[in-house]
Amino acid sequence: MGTLSLPRKVSVLGSTGSIGVSTLDVLHQAKADIEVVALAAGRNVARLAEQALRWRPQLTVIQDETLLPELRERLAGSGLATAAGVQAVTDAAALDAQWVMSAIVGFAGLAPTLAAARAGTIVALANKESLICAGPQLLRTAKLAGGTVIPVDSEHSAIFQVLEPANAGRVARLILTASGGPFRGWTREQMARATREQALNHPNWSMGAKITIDSATMMNKGLEVIEAAYLFAMPPEKVDVVIHPQSIVHSLVEYTDGSTLAQLGPPDMRAPIACAFAWPERLSWPAQKLDLARVSPLTFEDPDPERFPALRIAKQALTAGGAAPAAMNGADEVAVAAFLAGRIGFLDVAATVEETLARMDRQNLLRPPENDPVEAARITDATARRVADEVVSGLMAPAHA
Repeated sequence: MGTLSLPRKVSVLGSTGSIGVSTLDVLHQAKADIEVVALAAGRNVARLAEQALRWRPQLTVIQDETLLPELRERLAGSGLATAAGVQAVTDAAALDAQWVMSAIVGFAGLAPTLAAARAGTIVALANKESLICAGPQLLRTAKLAGGTVIPVDSEHSAIFQVLEPANAGRVARLILTASGGPFRGWTREQMARATREQALNHPNWSMGAKITIDSATMMNKGLEVIEAAYLFAMPPEKVDVVIHPQSIVHSLVEYTDGSTLAQLGPPDMRAPIACAFAWPERLSWPAQKLDLARVSPLTFEDPDPERFPALRIAKQALTAGGAAPAAMNGADEVAVAAFLAGRIGFLDVAATVEETLARMDRQNLLRPPENDPVEAARITDATARRVADEVVSGLMAPAHA
Protein backbone atom coordinates (compact mmCIF):
# COMPACT_ATOMS: atom_id res chain seq x y z
CA MET A 1 0.00 0.00 0.00
CA GLY A 2 1.44 3.37 -1.04
CA THR A 3 1.79 6.40 1.17
CA LEU A 4 -1.24 8.69 1.23
CA SER A 5 -0.81 12.19 -0.13
CA LEU A 6 -2.47 13.93 2.83
CA PRO A 7 -2.64 17.71 3.29
CA ARG A 8 0.29 18.84 5.41
CA LYS A 9 -0.82 22.38 6.31
CA VAL A 10 -4.31 22.62 7.83
CA SER A 11 -6.48 25.14 9.66
CA VAL A 12 -9.47 24.41 11.87
CA LEU A 13 -12.09 27.14 12.22
CA GLY A 14 -14.47 26.41 15.09
CA SER A 15 -11.90 24.13 16.71
CA THR A 16 -13.58 23.93 20.14
CA GLY A 17 -17.00 22.78 18.91
CA SER A 18 -17.98 19.16 18.38
CA ILE A 19 -16.89 19.11 14.72
CA GLY A 20 -13.64 20.92 15.51
CA VAL A 21 -12.79 18.53 18.34
CA SER A 22 -13.59 15.55 16.11
CA THR A 23 -11.45 17.03 13.35
CA LEU A 24 -8.43 17.34 15.60
CA ASP A 25 -9.01 13.77 16.76
CA VAL A 26 -8.98 12.58 13.13
CA LEU A 27 -5.78 14.55 12.49
CA HIS A 28 -4.24 12.85 15.52
CA GLN A 29 -5.40 9.42 14.32
CA ALA A 30 -3.97 10.10 10.86
CA LYS A 31 -0.45 9.89 12.32
CA ALA A 32 0.82 12.12 9.51
CA ASP A 33 3.23 15.02 9.34
CA ILE A 34 0.65 17.77 9.88
CA GLU A 35 1.30 21.44 10.48
CA VAL A 36 -1.63 23.34 11.98
CA VAL A 37 -1.64 26.83 10.47
CA ALA A 38 -4.53 28.31 12.47
CA LEU A 39 -6.98 27.41 15.19
CA ALA A 40 -10.01 29.66 15.70
CA ALA A 41 -12.84 29.53 18.21
CA GLY A 42 -15.67 31.69 19.48
CA ARG A 43 -15.61 31.82 23.29
CA ASN A 44 -14.24 28.57 24.71
CA VAL A 45 -10.87 30.05 25.61
CA ALA A 46 -9.81 27.23 27.94
CA ARG A 47 -10.23 24.51 25.33
CA LEU A 48 -8.69 26.69 22.61
CA ALA A 49 -5.60 27.29 24.71
CA GLU A 50 -5.30 23.57 25.41
CA GLN A 51 -5.55 22.80 21.69
CA ALA A 52 -3.00 25.49 20.83
CA LEU A 53 -0.46 24.08 23.27
CA ARG A 54 -1.00 20.61 21.81
CA TRP A 55 -0.87 21.58 18.09
CA ARG A 56 1.25 24.77 18.21
CA PRO A 57 -0.45 26.62 15.32
CA GLN A 58 1.04 29.65 13.60
CA LEU A 59 -1.96 31.66 14.82
CA THR A 60 -4.55 31.10 17.55
CA VAL A 61 -7.68 33.26 17.31
CA ILE A 62 -10.53 33.87 19.75
CA GLN A 63 -13.49 35.63 18.17
CA ASP A 64 -14.63 37.28 21.41
CA GLU A 65 -12.14 40.13 21.80
CA THR A 66 -12.77 40.42 25.55
CA LEU A 67 -11.20 36.97 26.01
CA LEU A 68 -7.88 37.80 24.33
CA PRO A 69 -6.13 38.71 27.63
CA GLU A 70 -7.12 35.35 29.12
CA LEU A 71 -5.98 33.51 25.99
CA ARG A 72 -2.60 35.23 26.15
CA GLU A 73 -2.30 34.46 29.84
CA ARG A 74 -3.02 30.78 29.23
CA LEU A 75 -0.43 30.71 26.45
CA ALA A 76 2.17 32.78 28.29
CA GLY A 77 5.69 31.60 27.59
CA SER A 78 4.63 29.40 24.67
CA GLY A 79 5.75 31.82 21.97
CA LEU A 80 2.45 31.25 20.12
CA ALA A 81 0.92 34.15 18.19
CA THR A 82 -2.63 35.18 19.11
CA ALA A 83 -5.34 37.45 17.74
CA ALA A 84 -8.98 38.25 18.45
CA GLY A 85 -12.09 39.54 16.72
CA VAL A 86 -14.32 38.74 13.77
CA GLN A 87 -11.85 40.08 11.21
CA ALA A 88 -9.02 38.11 12.81
CA VAL A 89 -10.96 34.88 12.24
CA THR A 90 -11.47 35.78 8.58
CA ASP A 91 -7.78 36.65 8.25
CA ALA A 92 -6.85 33.30 9.78
CA ALA A 93 -9.03 31.52 7.22
CA ALA A 94 -7.06 33.13 4.41
CA LEU A 95 -3.65 31.99 5.66
CA ASP A 96 -1.58 29.62 3.56
CA ALA A 97 -3.14 26.23 4.27
CA GLN A 98 -3.88 23.28 2.01
CA TRP A 99 -7.03 22.20 3.88
CA VAL A 100 -9.41 24.27 6.01
CA MET A 101 -12.14 22.86 8.23
CA SER A 102 -14.98 25.40 8.29
CA ALA A 103 -16.93 24.49 11.43
CA ILE A 104 -17.85 27.87 12.90
CA VAL A 105 -21.50 27.75 13.88
CA GLY A 106 -23.98 30.20 12.42
CA PHE A 107 -23.78 33.24 10.17
CA ALA A 108 -20.36 34.10 11.66
CA GLY A 109 -18.87 31.29 9.57
CA LEU A 110 -19.77 32.82 6.20
CA ALA A 111 -16.99 35.39 5.80
CA PRO A 112 -14.18 33.04 6.95
CA THR A 113 -15.45 30.29 4.64
CA LEU A 114 -15.46 32.64 1.67
CA ALA A 115 -11.97 33.80 2.62
CA ALA A 116 -10.72 30.20 2.60
CA ALA A 117 -12.42 29.61 -0.75
CA ARG A 118 -10.75 32.70 -2.24
CA ALA A 119 -7.39 31.31 -1.12
CA GLY A 120 -7.91 28.31 -3.42
CA THR A 121 -7.66 25.74 -0.65
CA ILE A 122 -9.68 22.61 0.00
CA VAL A 123 -12.58 23.71 2.21
CA ALA A 124 -14.11 20.97 4.36
CA LEU A 125 -17.52 22.52 4.90
CA ALA A 126 -19.47 21.98 8.11
CA ASN A 127 -21.00 25.47 8.24
CA LYS A 128 -24.53 25.37 6.85
CA GLU A 129 -24.96 29.11 6.64
CA SER A 130 -22.20 29.42 4.05
CA LEU A 131 -24.25 27.40 1.59
CA ILE A 132 -27.70 28.59 2.66
CA CYS A 133 -26.79 32.29 2.52
CA ALA A 134 -24.28 32.32 -0.34
CA GLY A 135 -24.06 28.84 -1.83
CA PRO A 136 -23.74 29.72 -5.54
CA GLN A 137 -21.23 32.49 -4.80
CA LEU A 138 -19.17 30.26 -2.49
CA LEU A 139 -18.94 27.41 -4.97
CA ARG A 140 -18.15 29.77 -7.84
CA THR A 141 -15.46 31.51 -5.76
CA ALA A 142 -13.79 28.21 -4.87
CA LYS A 143 -13.83 27.01 -8.47
CA LEU A 144 -12.36 30.24 -9.84
CA ALA A 145 -9.58 30.12 -7.22
CA GLY A 146 -8.73 26.52 -8.08
CA GLY A 147 -10.00 25.15 -4.77
CA THR A 148 -12.60 22.57 -3.78
CA VAL A 149 -15.52 22.48 -1.37
CA ILE A 150 -16.04 19.08 0.25
CA PRO A 151 -19.15 18.65 2.41
CA VAL A 152 -18.76 17.29 5.93
CA ASP A 153 -22.41 16.90 6.92
CA SER A 154 -22.96 13.14 6.95
CA GLU A 155 -25.80 13.34 4.40
CA HIS A 156 -23.92 15.46 1.88
CA SER A 157 -20.72 13.52 2.43
CA ALA A 158 -22.65 10.38 1.56
CA ILE A 159 -23.84 11.88 -1.72
CA PHE A 160 -20.36 13.24 -2.43
CA GLN A 161 -18.97 9.72 -2.05
CA VAL A 162 -21.47 7.92 -4.31
CA LEU A 163 -22.39 10.51 -6.95
CA GLU A 164 -20.21 9.70 -9.94
CA PRO A 165 -19.23 12.98 -11.64
CA ALA A 166 -19.28 11.36 -15.08
CA ASN A 167 -22.91 10.35 -14.53
CA ALA A 168 -24.16 13.50 -12.80
CA GLY A 169 -26.47 14.17 -15.75
CA ARG A 170 -28.10 10.77 -15.22
CA VAL A 171 -29.17 11.31 -11.61
CA ALA A 172 -32.90 10.86 -11.09
CA ARG A 173 -32.96 11.88 -7.41
CA LEU A 174 -30.81 12.68 -4.42
CA ILE A 175 -32.41 11.13 -1.34
CA LEU A 176 -31.42 12.57 2.04
CA THR A 177 -32.13 10.45 5.07
CA ALA A 178 -33.49 11.91 8.30
CA SER A 179 -33.75 10.30 11.72
CA GLY A 180 -37.18 11.86 12.28
CA GLY A 181 -35.98 13.38 15.54
CA PRO A 182 -37.63 12.89 18.93
CA PHE A 183 -41.18 13.48 17.63
CA ARG A 184 -41.23 11.04 14.73
CA GLY A 185 -44.15 9.08 16.16
CA TRP A 186 -45.95 11.97 17.85
CA THR A 187 -49.27 13.41 16.74
CA ARG A 188 -49.51 17.09 15.87
CA GLU A 189 -51.55 17.62 19.05
CA GLN A 190 -48.77 16.08 21.14
CA MET A 191 -46.16 18.16 19.36
CA ALA A 192 -48.11 21.32 20.18
CA ARG A 193 -47.49 20.57 23.88
CA ALA A 194 -43.83 19.51 23.48
CA THR A 195 -41.44 20.91 26.06
CA ARG A 196 -37.93 22.24 25.56
CA GLU A 197 -36.47 19.17 27.29
CA GLN A 198 -38.42 16.77 25.08
CA ALA A 199 -37.35 18.55 21.91
CA LEU A 200 -33.69 18.44 22.99
CA ASN A 201 -33.78 14.68 23.58
CA HIS A 202 -32.53 13.46 20.19
CA PRO A 203 -32.63 9.65 19.82
CA ASN A 204 -29.40 9.24 17.82
CA TRP A 205 -27.10 12.25 17.87
CA SER A 206 -25.52 14.43 20.55
CA MET A 207 -25.52 17.96 19.13
CA GLY A 208 -25.89 21.61 20.12
CA ALA A 209 -29.29 22.99 21.13
CA LYS A 210 -29.98 24.86 17.87
CA ILE A 211 -29.33 21.93 15.53
CA THR A 212 -31.17 19.53 17.86
CA ILE A 213 -34.32 21.66 17.73
CA ASP A 214 -33.90 21.94 13.96
CA SER A 215 -33.79 18.17 13.83
CA ALA A 216 -36.99 17.97 15.88
CA THR A 217 -38.82 20.35 13.51
CA MET A 218 -37.00 18.84 10.48
CA MET A 219 -35.89 22.33 9.51
CA ASN A 220 -32.38 20.92 9.63
CA LYS A 221 -33.33 18.55 6.83
CA GLY A 222 -34.97 21.40 4.94
CA LEU A 223 -31.72 23.34 5.12
CA GLU A 224 -29.87 20.24 3.92
CA VAL A 225 -32.19 19.99 0.90
CA ILE A 226 -31.13 23.51 -0.09
CA GLU A 227 -27.47 22.68 0.52
CA ALA A 228 -27.70 19.52 -1.59
CA ALA A 229 -29.33 21.38 -4.47
CA TYR A 230 -26.51 23.93 -4.46
CA LEU A 231 -23.64 21.51 -3.86
CA PHE A 232 -24.64 19.04 -6.55
CA ALA A 233 -26.37 21.42 -9.00
CA MET A 234 -29.76 19.72 -8.71
CA PRO A 235 -33.20 21.32 -9.17
CA PRO A 236 -35.57 21.23 -6.15
CA GLU A 237 -37.70 18.45 -7.62
CA LYS A 238 -34.70 16.11 -7.70
CA VAL A 239 -33.93 16.34 -3.97
CA ASP A 240 -36.09 14.21 -1.65
CA VAL A 241 -36.12 13.19 2.01
CA VAL A 242 -36.90 9.83 3.60
CA ILE A 243 -37.18 9.06 7.33
CA HIS A 244 -34.62 6.48 8.44
CA PRO A 245 -34.67 6.25 12.27
CA GLN A 246 -31.52 4.14 12.60
CA SER A 247 -29.23 6.77 10.94
CA ILE A 248 -27.14 4.07 9.27
CA VAL A 249 -27.89 4.89 5.63
CA HIS A 250 -26.73 8.49 5.38
CA SER A 251 -28.07 9.33 1.90
CA LEU A 252 -28.71 7.76 -1.48
CA VAL A 253 -28.31 8.63 -5.15
CA GLU A 254 -30.87 7.24 -7.58
CA TYR A 255 -29.83 7.03 -11.23
CA THR A 256 -32.05 7.03 -14.29
CA ASP A 257 -31.29 3.35 -14.97
CA GLY A 258 -33.02 2.35 -11.72
CA SER A 259 -29.85 1.82 -9.70
CA THR A 260 -29.78 3.43 -6.25
CA LEU A 261 -26.41 3.76 -4.51
CA ALA A 262 -26.12 4.44 -0.78
CA GLN A 263 -23.40 5.20 1.73
CA LEU A 264 -23.72 3.50 5.11
CA GLY A 265 -21.90 3.82 8.40
CA PRO A 266 -22.33 4.21 12.15
CA PRO A 267 -23.46 7.69 13.27
CA ASP A 268 -19.97 9.12 13.84
CA MET A 269 -19.01 12.51 12.39
CA ARG A 270 -15.35 11.53 12.32
CA ALA A 271 -16.05 9.32 9.29
CA PRO A 272 -17.12 12.16 6.93
CA ILE A 273 -14.33 14.33 8.38
CA ALA A 274 -11.79 11.61 7.56
CA CYS A 275 -13.26 11.31 4.07
CA ALA A 276 -12.92 15.06 3.48
CA PHE A 277 -9.38 15.12 4.88
CA ALA A 278 -7.99 12.30 2.75
CA TRP A 279 -9.98 12.99 -0.43
CA PRO A 280 -9.56 11.70 -3.11
CA GLU A 281 -7.90 8.88 -1.15
CA ARG A 282 -9.02 6.98 1.96
CA LEU A 283 -7.60 7.34 5.45
CA SER A 284 -6.79 4.28 7.55
CA TRP A 285 -7.77 5.03 11.13
CA PRO A 286 -9.48 3.03 13.92
CA ALA A 287 -12.98 3.84 12.74
CA GLN A 288 -16.01 2.13 14.19
CA LYS A 289 -17.04 -0.60 11.77
CA LEU A 290 -20.60 -1.28 10.63
CA ASP A 291 -22.09 -4.63 11.67
CA LEU A 292 -25.28 -4.91 9.60
CA ALA A 293 -26.50 -8.00 11.44
CA ARG A 294 -26.49 -6.08 14.72
CA VAL A 295 -28.11 -2.86 13.47
CA SER A 296 -30.90 -4.48 11.46
CA PRO A 297 -33.68 -4.01 10.73
CA LEU A 298 -33.26 -0.78 8.79
CA THR A 299 -36.56 0.98 8.21
CA PHE A 300 -37.71 3.85 6.00
CA GLU A 301 -40.85 5.98 5.76
CA ASP A 302 -42.04 9.16 4.11
CA PRO A 303 -42.03 12.35 6.20
CA ASP A 304 -45.45 13.71 7.17
CA PRO A 305 -45.85 17.19 5.61
CA GLU A 306 -48.59 18.12 8.07
CA ARG A 307 -46.52 17.44 11.17
CA PHE A 308 -43.25 18.64 9.64
CA PRO A 309 -44.05 21.64 7.40
CA ALA A 310 -40.43 22.83 7.53
CA LEU A 311 -39.58 20.58 4.58
CA ARG A 312 -42.23 22.26 2.43
CA ILE A 313 -41.12 25.72 3.56
CA ALA A 314 -37.50 24.96 2.65
CA LYS A 315 -38.44 23.61 -0.78
CA GLN A 316 -40.44 26.78 -1.43
CA ALA A 317 -37.49 28.96 -0.37
CA LEU A 318 -35.17 26.97 -2.63
CA THR A 319 -37.56 27.35 -5.57
CA ALA A 320 -37.92 31.09 -4.92
CA GLY A 321 -34.13 31.40 -4.79
CA GLY A 322 -32.39 34.71 -4.32
CA ALA A 323 -32.39 35.80 -0.69
CA ALA A 324 -35.21 33.46 0.40
CA PRO A 325 -32.96 30.68 1.81
CA ALA A 326 -30.88 33.20 3.79
CA ALA A 327 -34.05 34.81 5.14
CA MET A 328 -35.42 31.41 6.11
CA ASN A 329 -32.23 30.61 7.98
CA GLY A 330 -32.26 33.90 9.92
CA ALA A 331 -35.92 33.56 10.81
CA ASP A 332 -35.36 30.00 12.00
CA GLU A 333 -32.57 31.09 14.36
CA VAL A 334 -34.92 33.64 15.94
CA ALA A 335 -37.78 31.13 16.18
CA VAL A 336 -35.63 28.40 17.74
CA ALA A 337 -34.22 30.85 20.29
CA ALA A 338 -37.75 31.97 21.16
CA PHE A 339 -38.85 28.36 21.69
CA LEU A 340 -35.82 27.53 23.81
CA ALA A 341 -36.59 30.62 25.92
CA GLY A 342 -40.21 29.48 26.41
CA ARG A 343 -41.66 32.39 24.45
CA ILE A 344 -43.44 30.30 21.78
CA GLY A 345 -44.61 26.71 21.38
CA PHE A 346 -42.90 24.01 19.37
CA LEU A 347 -45.24 24.21 16.38
CA ASP A 348 -44.79 27.97 16.35
CA VAL A 349 -41.18 27.54 15.20
CA ALA A 350 -42.04 26.54 11.63
CA ALA A 351 -45.04 28.86 11.63
CA THR A 352 -42.77 31.80 12.53
CA VAL A 353 -40.41 31.02 9.67
CA GLU A 354 -43.23 30.70 7.15
CA GLU A 355 -44.91 33.95 8.23
CA THR A 356 -41.57 35.79 8.17
CA LEU A 357 -40.95 34.75 4.57
CA ALA A 358 -44.51 35.70 3.61
CA ARG A 359 -44.18 39.17 5.14
CA MET A 360 -40.77 39.78 3.58
CA ASP A 361 -42.12 38.73 0.20
CA ARG A 362 -45.11 41.09 0.50
CA GLN A 363 -42.80 43.94 1.51
CA ASN A 364 -40.33 43.17 -1.32
CA LEU A 365 -37.58 42.47 1.24
CA LEU A 366 -36.28 39.29 -0.37
CA ARG A 367 -34.22 41.26 -2.91
CA PRO A 368 -31.29 42.84 -1.05
CA PRO A 369 -29.20 45.38 -2.94
CA GLU A 370 -26.51 43.95 -5.18
CA ASN A 371 -23.38 43.79 -3.09
CA ASP A 372 -20.66 41.43 -2.03
CA PRO A 373 -22.15 38.10 -0.86
CA VAL A 374 -21.32 38.63 2.82
CA GLU A 375 -22.92 42.08 2.94
CA ALA A 376 -25.97 40.95 0.95
CA ALA A 377 -26.43 37.97 3.26
CA ARG A 378 -25.93 40.19 6.32
CA ILE A 379 -28.68 42.57 5.17
CA THR A 380 -31.07 39.70 4.50
CA ASP A 381 -30.22 38.01 7.80
CA ALA A 382 -30.74 41.21 9.82
CA THR A 383 -34.04 41.95 8.09
CA ALA A 384 -35.30 38.40 8.57
CA ARG A 385 -34.43 38.51 12.27
CA ARG A 386 -36.27 41.80 12.73
CA VAL A 387 -39.40 40.53 10.97
CA ALA A 388 -39.25 37.19 12.82
CA ASP A 389 -39.05 39.06 16.14
CA GLU A 390 -42.25 40.88 15.16
CA VAL A 391 -43.92 37.57 14.32
CA VAL A 392 -42.85 36.04 17.65
CA SER A 393 -44.17 39.08 19.53
CA GLY A 394 -47.50 38.66 17.74
CA LEU A 395 -47.67 34.98 18.69
CA MET A 396 -46.94 35.84 22.32
CA ALA A 397 -49.56 38.62 22.52
CA PRO A 398 -52.64 36.35 22.79
CA ALA A 399 -50.99 34.35 25.59
CA HIS A 400 -50.43 37.53 27.60
CA ALA A 401 -53.69 39.27 26.77
